[in-house]
Amino acid sequence: MRLIEAFGLTGAWRWDFVTGRQVWSAGLYRLLGLPEREPASYERLLGLVHPADRDVLEDAAQIVQAGILGSHTVRLIRPDGTARTVVSRGEVFFSPEGHPIAATGVLLDVTDRERLAEMHRLEQQRRASLAREAQVFIHTEPSLPLTEYGADFLALVGLRREEVRADWLSPIVPEERPRWRDELPRLAALGQPFSIAPTLRLAEGGTARFRMTLVPLRDGTPDPVCWTAVITPLAAEADRDVAPRQVEAAIPVERAIEGCHLRAARGLLDWTLNDLARESGLSLSTVRRLEEESDGPSSRSRPHVLTALRRAGIVFTLVEGAVAVALAE
Repeated sequence: MRLIEAFGLTGAWRWDFVTGRQVWSAGLYRLLGLPEREPASYERLLGLVHPADRDVLEDAAQIVQAGILGSHTVRLIRPDGTARTVVSRGEVFFSPEGHPIAATGVLLDVTDRERLAEMHRLEQQRRASLAREAQVFIHTEPSLPLTEYGADFLALVGLRREEVRADWLSPIVPEERPRWRDELPRLAALGQPFSIAPTLRLAEGGTARFRMTLVPLRDGTPDPVCWTAVITPLAAEADRDVAPRQVEAAIPVERAIEGCHLRAARGLLDWTLNDLARESGLSLSTVRRLEEESDGPSSRSRPHVLTALRRAGIVFTLVEGAVAVALAE
């Protein structure tokens, strides 16, 4: 138990109903942010639960008299003001006559898990909103060509996932398929960001040109570990003649990244300034200056910050001249 609790993520308690004695483990005191000299009390534990979550927990009478003790996920507000999300699991012990005589339980800190789940949910909402309101699609796959588009993009082109898996060119109009069959693998083999502008078949009929900006993500290795695509409509160019080669040179994105983009990337990762400083190997003051743009785009420290963010899954992309910040799935 001491080894497990040393990680600071769990704690245990026991309550003897006959004697009234309550005992908390050292790990529970640490989890709750309380000094070990403070007496163990179920009421004290309830007092640390977020007011909006207290109704889901059993009160003392329900446990002692009825022997009811369920499993719950609640938020705790510790004395120092920090919030943690914990899973509570417990068990009541009964006498041979069926009377509750004791209870024991554990609390497990799942703050990081819940925070990641919330970030994922918000990211999915943002992507769904972009697709619905602006026909902008962000998609990540381990390799190219893309075959596992999201539901929003599949609805746009009116295809089932099985059809795209069978022929990755199926969203593109037939007359352009020979060109992209040869061109896209060649560009992907370079391992650098690039953009193409194919004409797509639409589900409701007709066609439209879309820009697909594809960016490789690396994890300290020469070969990309995945590719992120940002797909945007080219409505302004819909009536233009299709050029023989619709490959657009990738625009360097590094110099377009500003302090606000660094802050946005850090927010997507739920990192503090200290986290970014540690991951990039820089001082806290240097990272703060970069976010405040005191050092300018030519700072020698900027590549270290960008490398750390990209290693954690952040993708910076130029979309219509503006920097888009996304978290690769």
